[in-house]
Amino acid sequence: MPANRDKTTMPEGSKAHRIFLLLQEKIARGTPAAGESLPGELRLAEDYGVSRVTIRRALDALEAQGLIERRAGSGTIVRARPGDGVSMTGDLASLMPQLVEMGRTTTARLVEFSYGRPSAEVAAALGLEEGAEVQRAVRVRLIEDLPFSHLTTHVPADIARNYSEADLATTPLLRLMEQGGVGIDHASQSVSAALATPEVAATLDVAVGAALLSLTRVVRDADGRGVEYLQALYRPDRFRLEMDLTRVGRGAARHWTPVVMPAARRAAE
Repeated sequence: MPANRDKTTMPEGSKAHRIFLLLQEKIARGTPAAGESLPGELRLAEDYGVSRVTIRRALDALEAQGLIERRAGSGTIVRARPGDGVSMTGDLASLMPQLVEMGRTTTARLVEFSYGRPSAEVAAALGLEEGAEVQRAVRVRLIEDLPFSHLTTHVPADIARNYSEADLATTPLLRLMEQGGVGIDHASQSVSAALATPEVAATLDVAVGAALLSLTRVVRDADGRGVEYLQALYRPDRFRLEMDLTRVGRGAARHWTPVVMPAARRAAE
């Protein structure tokens, strides 16, 4: 019978949850690959130092999400899933040009579009005065019709009035702002991790509580004004950030520094 693919199914107990996440990550990395077998319950229990009951709970959750299949006489097999091998890669040293390119090579689905007062965090990041409004949008970006990112953007209302909900549903935000006369100059960003909330899990087709890559970015114009506050969540099995490093300097001052991706390479990707 087909597995129950209830994305909210998670194993009971902290140990089972931990084993579930570890095995889920291994499967996402392709070790073992689709069609290959997981070690038996006894071996897994010994490897992770837990009981077979704990292992069984973790495997039950993996099976409920369609990641594995238990076959009589064959053990536990990793299932092939739609989207295996489909992913995006970003270079941290030159991410802004890549975001523009990403807007041309992927599609987006607009989930929310509204105007309102920003949170204190957003207002402070954008340098907004008390009472100022922002346009808030939530979009899900897809590659080959498979979701890989959940994007929440906040743009000062006077800038956002230059484009419509229909525009945002079909055109990348950075391009819309530039068409409206915004001279985008630089951005600051931080990368962390987050767990999928029920709303995010539903749009990214992952389990509630699944680990996601989290990126926060504040985009500014040439005058230093904050023009966009972005909170992005990415599926780690479909998106990854990379950075090339090189050694520079001499003696004790020798250190690693990021390598900015050449324009020719950016254009090719």
